[in-house]
Amino acid sequence: MTEQMTGAQSLIRSLEQVGVDTVFGIPGGAILPAYDPLYDSARVRHILMRHEQGAGHAAEGYAYATGRPGVCMATSGPGATNLVTPLADAHMDSVPMVAITGQVASPMIGTDAFQEADICGITMPITKHNFLVKDVRDIPRTIAEAFHIASSGRPGPVLVDISKDALQASADFVWPERLELPGYRPVSKPHGKQVREAARMIAEARRPVFYVGGGVLRAGASAELRVMAELTGVPVVTTLMARGVFPESHPQFVGMPGMHGDVAAVGALQKADLVVALGARFDDRVTGRLDSFASEAKIVHADIDPAEISKNRHADVPIVGDCREVLADLVVAVRADQEKGRQGDYGGWWQQLDRLRATYPKGYEAPEDGSLSPQAVIERLGKVVGPDATYVAGVGQHQMWAAQFIDYERPGAFVNSGGLGTMGFSVPAALGAKAGDPDRVVWSIDGDGCFQMTNQELATCAIEGIPIKVAVINNGNLGMVRQWQTLFYEGRYSNTDLQTSPRDEKVRIPDFVRLAEAYGCVGLRCERAEDIDATIEKAMAINDAPVVVDFTVNHDAMVWPMVGPGVSNDKIQYARDMAPNWEHED
Repeated sequence: MTEQMTGAQSLIRSLEQVGVDTVFGIPGGAILPAYDPLYDSARVRHILMRHEQGAGHAAEGYAYATGRPGVCMATSGPGATNLVTPLADAHMDSVPMVAITGQVASPMIGTDAFQEADICGITMPITKHNFLVKDVRDIPRTIAEAFHIASSGRPGPVLVDISKDALQASADFVWPERLELPGYRPVSKPHGKQVREAARMIAEARRPVFYVGGGVLRAGASAELRVMAELTGVPVVTTLMARGVFPESHPQFVGMPGMHGDVAAVGALQKADLVVALGARFDDRVTGRLDSFASEAKIVHADIDPAEISKNRHADVPIVGDCREVLADLVVAVRADQEKGRQGDYGGWWQQLDRLRATYPKGYEAPEDGSLSPQAVIERLGKVVGPDATYVAGVGQHQMWAAQFIDYERPGAFVNSGGLGTMGFSVPAALGAKAGDPDRVVWSIDGDGCFQMTNQELATCAIEGIPIKVAVINNGNLGMVRQWQTLFYEGRYSNTDLQTSPRDEKVRIPDFVRLAEAYGCVGLRCERAEDIDATIEKAMAINDAPVVVDFTVNHDAMVWPMVGPGVSNDKIQYARDMAPNWEHED
């Protein structure tokens, strides 16, 4: 039996059909027809955001928390263009997301009509796929295809732009029995020969490393990774996007590689004779100067996206496939080799890495002026709150400290904007994560600069009953930019002082505690090291409202270790003007 309905009703029915339970959005003229049947839906909750960028980041946070595509909705023109940043963010970090936008009526497309923008053209480079729907009969099929594309293969954002007349017209609702997507056939099953070759190379290597990226998180392959690591005894490094995929308390965890990674993890890749890259893309923040990255190593590169393999670094053994299936098959191949007596001996390699871990542990110095150390705040936050919480970072120094000084034991525990580095990501993404997983404690770890970009979503949290907790690491500056000005611009601090924390006078612009209260949240402040734990515990005891804690911290603290821009990872500094002596470490 078919049922006739408007395109708007068809859209909401289609969202219900694919299992959507939450939509983040803001209504406007072109999308308004869809909001009428949404009002009657008993299965789809709409969360009214305060900015479309917030809606997009909330959809990302929801996707992290649930593993399902996050959904956001906006109107045409400026509403749609405000989604560009979260779409680009989701595209860079392979986050499954469906953005639905209204478009002006089809006869007006191309006439520069009021609130018209070619959002499909604008977002073509930053979406996995996008659709312009002008026929009401195409809505169910398009929604079904959008969710399939967003969540299959390498996940990513899909945009569905629907003209207003298509939303207003009527037709029979016909749900597609099967999807016809010629040319879209992502490969999930790896080639057996390549997997067996990878197993052979692991057994023969003397200094192998598993270089684990966000693709392992997206594939849900944490358990398979642990089995593989323990079976082989190979060291594991996890990128910024993969924190928690391998438990950091595990003895085989060597750390995070990259520009602000652990010396031992950076050294492990640089000195390796075999790098097994799993769902990683050899990003410039990991490799440093590419021609000197892991120069002695053979490369096994497994990724579901064939375009990533050999894009930045030639793969000696390319494996196209879903990381979960790759690891499962690799476990079988390695066990078969071990039964035949072929097993790697990594004793000397582990001695070298253990020496690096002991010699260059993570650490920081307390500020000489007695002010609050940002690293201490974040370290204590992780200890007091514990590993079961979700931590959602903004971008900058606080992001790196959150990656360094909190131990992540489960996949999905750390959420951040990696590839695009989007300031303003944290608060709305934390909102989305809490909406998707309401029983879990969610902390936004934000900087005072990032926080001021999207803190209006605190109103959404308060009104919608989404009690996130926000730790504002308030150093009064655009911290990472200031660090670069310190190191590379002779301390010429051009336009980085935000004046959010007092210097000589007790003036805060804005006062984050009072701002939080104005938004219906609980506002707290911590300025002394002896108050850190008590302040965090007070925030944890409040569960019926969002909480914002202004941690007023030292403005001179810097993120170490650091690989400078455009230099080799061999030049990593673990403190200012202090670098490892690699010849001695060998």
